[in-house]
This record gives sequence, C-alpha cells and structure tokens, in this order.
Amino acid sequence: MARKQNYDYYAVFIKLAEYSCTAAGIIYETLRNFDPDELPQKLEVIHKIEHTADEQKHELMEALAREFLPPIEIEDIAQLTELLDDVTDSIEDVLVKLYAYNIKTIRTEALEFSDIITECCGQLTKMMEQFAHFKKSSTLNSYLVEINKLEGDGDALYTRGMHDLHVGSTDPIEILTWSRMLDCLERCCDAMEDVADAVENIVMKNT
Repeated sequence: MARKQNYDYYAVFIKLAEYSCTAAGIIYETLRNFDPDELPQKLEVIHKIEHTADEQKHELMEALAREFLPPIEIEDIAQLTELLDDVTDSIEDVLVKLYAYNIKTIRTEALEFSDIITECCGQLTKMMEQFAHFKKSSTLNSYLVEINKLEGDGDALYTRGMHDLHVGSTDPIEILTWSRMLDCLERCCDAMEDVADAVENIVMKNT
C-alpha cells in the first residue's frame, strides 16, 4: 500500500502566489506614493518577503526529494515551484532597480504597469487556489485566460512606453534607465504568464 501523502504541494503553491501578491502590493504603493528616500526601507521589507518565499520553496523541494507518490509528476512540481518563485523575484527586482538606478520621478507607464501587475497577481492566486481541483474546476481556465490577457496588456504598454520614452526624451541617461525599468516591469507580467502556461500544460497532461 502506498504511504499516505502528507505534504500539501497545492497549499504551498497558493502561499507562493500570495507572497507575490504581497510584493506586488509594495510595488504598487511605492510607485503611487513615490519617495526615493523610503526605498532602502522598502527594499528591506520586500527582501524579507522574497526570503520567506525562498524558504518555502526550499522546504517544498526537500519534501519532493523524499516523495514517493506526488499528486502530479515530480518534474512538473519542481518547474512550477521555480516559476512561482521567479514571479516574486521579478517583482522584487523592480524595487531593486528603482534604487540602483537612483530613480527620482516615476513615469506614467510605471503606474499603469503597477495596476497590471497587481491585478495579474490576484488572478495568479485565484488560479492556484483552483489548481488542486483542476480536474473538476469550472473557473480555472478563466484565470488562465485572464493572466494571458493581462500579459498582452503589459506587452502593449511596454511597446507604447518605449516609443514615448524615445520620442519624448533627449536625455540619454533617462532613456537608458527607463528602458531597463520598463524591461523589468514587463518581465513581471511574463513571469506570471509562464506560471499560467505551466499550469495549463500540467492540466492537459493529467486530464
């Protein structure tokens, strides 16, 4: 008889998504009420979130290494865990670059990105809450679709933002730093789409 499975991988997936949501909330608040002098303190806060998420990831990986009968394939659990961790890392990187590039003012595109990232994180968490029931869930697919739509919105915003930046600015430093910032913000959306794509692939393999 197979031993009883004690480790709840699906619950950890939800936790990892929630860490991303918390980090996204910090980015949203930071950009909307921007004060460069507060960035070091905000970095400490978001780094603690990222570190906690890393610890959760490592705990899951240790459990997976001892697993006899996982609910889905070991490779899929490992990949999905890494992709969820990438989301939090990419969001933290926004704050890191704001500080590293000594950003003093926030462009409108960054505020719009904060809306998309926050909404996408919310959809990501809802998707992971349904993932454990993927064989019966009537709503999982709608979250997959919405995350992909939001990523598309991010792509369009990135293209428009880069165009406006290069047309509207003659300062090479501003162009360089904000090109990198827009890259960083857009990567947050890509990271969440990567999770959605992985979930979709797992569902297709197991139904």
